[in-house]
Amino acid sequence: MRKIAVYGKGGIGKSTTVSNLSAALAARGLKVMQIGCDPKADSTRNLTGGVKIKTVLDVLRDKYEATLQDIVTEGELGVLCVEAGGPVPGVGCAGRGIITAFEKLKELEAYEIYQPDIVLYDVLGDVVCGGFAMPIRGGYADEVCIVTSGEMMSLYAASNIAYAVKSFGGRGYASLKGLILNAKNIEKEEELVRDAAKEMEAPMLFKIDRNPLVQKAEDLGRTVVAAFPDSPLAAEYEKLSRILCP
Repeated sequence: MRKIAVYGKGGIGKSTTVSNLSAALAARGLKVMQIGCDPKADSTRNLTGGVKIKTVLDVLRDKYEATLQDIVTEGELGVLCVEAGGPVPGVGCAGRGIITAFEKLKELEAYEIYQPDIVLYDVLGDVVCGGFAMPIRGGYADEVCIVTSGEMMSLYAASNIAYAVKSFGGRGYASLKGLILNAKNIEKEEELVRDAAKEMEAPMLFKIDRNPLVQKAEDLGRTVVAAFPDSPLAAEYEKLSRILCP
């Protein structure tokens, strides 16, 4: 089982990238589990027909004893979908949802029962502390990928994430796999990201060009890979899937 945490600044297209990556891996015949680690709980909606599934925290608020069937939903192409969720607005710590979800999945032996080939954690990277650092420091992820654009704040967040990964790396936790450029079509964007990757001592793994097909697929509540499987963009996500999981 391979476990990869994908981090990135909010609004960068991280969840779109992760869900299409999950779909591409599943289309190759791999069993995939995607765990959304954002309080908005919208990581997996393009795998579930645009429907937001119940989060682990929601289930635990309603039921004292939760089962795997309560918190794991099978999405399109058989991707196993989990959303950690967050606290009631204005109350509690957002990172706590991640910690609670991970503990519950471990308690219920989710990985042993489902036996996924690959687990993708979709993690908000605006802050890398508390529960948001859990996939790195908790020994859950083997590798970390960072989704970024060439925008200053996106690269700033990427730098912070890279620093956090390297800080924990000496303890035998996750290693930094590299950066994924989700292009916003700004001037000299690829050059900016390659320079930033060099400073972080990590490769730029892949570039995803801006494409209106993404919005068309999301309007249908689907991934590009599932909605437009013969498109060049679906082929690009398939290439990315082979870089991360040969």
